[in-house]
Amino acid sequence: MDRSPAATPATLSVEQGRSRRDLTRFFEVAEVLHADDPNWIAPLRFERLRHFDPRRNPFFAQAEFAYWTATRQGRPVGRISAQIDRRQLERRGDAIGHFGCLEAEDDPEVFNRLCGTAEDWLRQRGMTRVQGPFSLSINDECGLLVKGFDSPACFMMNYAPPYYADRLEQQGYRKAKDMVAYHYDVAAAAPPAARAFLDNAQRAKKLEFRDANLADVTRELQHIKEIFNDAWSDNWGFAPMTDADVTYLETNLKPLLTAESICFGVVDGEPVAMCVILPNMNEAFAGLGGRLLPFGWLKLLWRLKVRGLKSGRIAIMGVKRRFHGTSRGTALALGVIDRIRDHHRRRGLIWAELSWVLEDNLPARRIVEAWGGEAYKTYRIFEKQLS
Repeated sequence: MDRSPAATPATLSVEQGRSRRDLTRFFEVAEVLHADDPNWIAPLRFERLRHFDPRRNPFFAQAEFAYWTATRQGRPVGRISAQIDRRQLERRGDAIGHFGCLEAEDDPEVFNRLCGTAEDWLRQRGMTRVQGPFSLSINDECGLLVKGFDSPACFMMNYAPPYYADRLEQQGYRKAKDMVAYHYDVAAAAPPAARAFLDNAQRAKKLEFRDANLADVTRELQHIKEIFNDAWSDNWGFAPMTDADVTYLETNLKPLLTAESICFGVVDGEPVAMCVILPNMNEAFAGLGGRLLPFGWLKLLWRLKVRGLKSGRIAIMGVKRRFHGTSRGTALALGVIDRIRDHHRRRGLIWAELSWVLEDNLPARRIVEAWGGEAYKTYRIFEKQLS
């Protein structure tokens, strides 16, 4: 590892990671800092190492990435990453770099050194603005928790103590965009008005809804990619899904999927809407400390196969743009949520998180709220000018 020139053994040291061992230490930072926080759930260490492996994750094929760990007298006190997504720069024509993976003890010096190190790295590569946190991209874990600290984060969502936002603002960061997570009572009946609207629309507009065919999961994931890239293309921060991303998703998510995890809305034989729910694996990971050995795997199997999970996360939902702003589009969105809800309610699911929705995506928010969703967490993307 490269020692920061300003660091001495008695002071704060910020070191750039270079090896798998360094990356392991990088992930250990969060485990140390949040060890006594009941609302923080450690991700599985081996999964994080795989996700940040350039040989596996297609994100790294078009991105530059660096990460640093902060220690004080050998004790980990913080970490941060910096990323430049070259494909996004070409698409947007800007010079925005990202920071991510931020963890730090409540110390202004730690935040100052971490943020300054990441900003200098981005500035040296021509970036004029920084946004984050993105860990690693907007299609991955993103946003800093700024509301809803009283419960653990769902699977593939971030968690942070309340002081993080204040410390970032002290470093000159300001809000760029908020994203809302909704709590959805799966066991509750659909609101009568929404149910009547959907039933009438299905009869009048010849809408069909179907589960995924996992015998041809590659083709079904291509449908998801096509709908996602069309439906979300006008959204703030949009990053299109590629064929490589689809292959990576298939490898990582296939073990978590059943046919009923994916629902398509179909018009004239064409899938034009979709919804994907994932089991809330954080419910299963709680208390494992990110490790499956020596006995964590037994607990994980028992929770998954015997007790069963009571929560899920609706991670992706979209309707093709030509249906936006129409009653048919609203019915398609409600329909895919309803089919997912009905199946998983019968399997014992109690609640689900629908996340995330941009704060100013009012049409999507109205649909979610019409079906009983309640906003309960807010995640914020911060930004700062570098020059």
